[in-house]
Amino acid sequence: MPIALLALTAGAFGIGTTEFVIMGLLQQVSADLGVSVDTAGLLISGYALGVTVGAPILTLATRALPQKAVLLGLMAIFTLGNLACALAPDYGWLMAARVLTALAHGTFFGVGSIVATSLVPPQRRASAIAVMFTGLTAATLLGVPAGAWLGLHLGWRATFRAVVIIGLLAFVVIALCVPAAQRATGEPLPPLREELAVLARPQVLLGLGITVLGFAGVFAVFTYVQPLLTEVSGIAVGTVSAVLLLFGLGMGAGNFLGGALADRAPRRAVPWTLAALALVLAAMPLAIGTPWTAVVFFGVLGVASFATVAPLQFAVLEQASGAGQKLASSLNIAAFNLGNALGAGAGSLTLAQGFGLRALGTAALLFTLAGLALALAGHALQRRQTPAHCETAA
Repeated sequence: MPIALLALTAGAFGIGTTEFVIMGLLQQVSADLGVSVDTAGLLISGYALGVTVGAPILTLATRALPQKAVLLGLMAIFTLGNLACALAPDYGWLMAARVLTALAHGTFFGVGSIVATSLVPPQRRASAIAVMFTGLTAATLLGVPAGAWLGLHLGWRATFRAVVIIGLLAFVVIALCVPAAQRATGEPLPPLREELAVLARPQVLLGLGITVLGFAGVFAVFTYVQPLLTEVSGIAVGTVSAVLLLFGLGMGAGNFLGGALADRAPRRAVPWTLAALALVLAAMPLAIGTPWTAVVFFGVLGVASFATVAPLQFAVLEQASGAGQKLASSLNIAAFNLGNALGAGAGSLTLAQGFGLRALGTAALLFTLAGLALALAGHALQRRQTPAHCETAA
């Protein structure tokens, strides 16, 4: 495993921690800043929308720069944004700081995915993406439970100060380990219109839509994991970090499972993993009724949710080969986060309308089923467009 790939994983860990850690702090932030839990949940939507906006803008703005310089600049934005979160005097400032931090997210993972696939043989590209995204699973496995523990004992601001330190360490590791690869000498920068032309490819747009809807289902539930566990399942607040640890273990297992599946059966990986996620979400109403079944449910949800990530990212990269691949890669990260925002927003609306925490499972399932329907439609379209002998070989 190239050490540069591990450096990218370190950066992913830092960014993943700041994205997900707020989910274990909703009640503390709500009490400290004097807002409701559903309003505090919008901090997740705000971050996700920042990713959605920042991914295409920063990717196009930095397209002429060396990839390593881009990654380092993005880690600097990320670190400063978390410092602003730790110092935020009220809810509005915290939201603005979260959005600032989010601007770096999409382009980091978009550029990082391209760099990761360039470091390994062609038959291992999906697994390389999975390795980089292990940083996200490690963030949930280690960063989020640790952040929840810090928030419970030292206050939520201490959690963001800790993330600042993570960002500084990730900056140093990337600076030391990622090669300064650039375009070949004399190779011209592709015209902007060639990069934007990738957005006219139906399969690319379909892939982005699948990502949005498929992942919205995850965050309609996971955004409110803390109140679900404490108010529905009857788990003590101090035990939530342990459940988040189990969810992170599931994410790690699912991430590698999804990467291996995408390497072995790239066309089938997306619909298969989304179908598995839908089955898990369908079981939620029964599963969260008791503490032990809720713990098992969130562990399995971790596996099912992140088994979709590498297949979805790899599918878009495959359909976007050429000048616009970096843009499409970043846009798919934006699509993940648009799904996060959509799911978290739908969850907030569900609660605000008085349907209760148990109703979040229904909203989540509908989103994932819609993503699965798009995936099946895209799979059928690709089969029709592929000659029979190529399909058999695949």
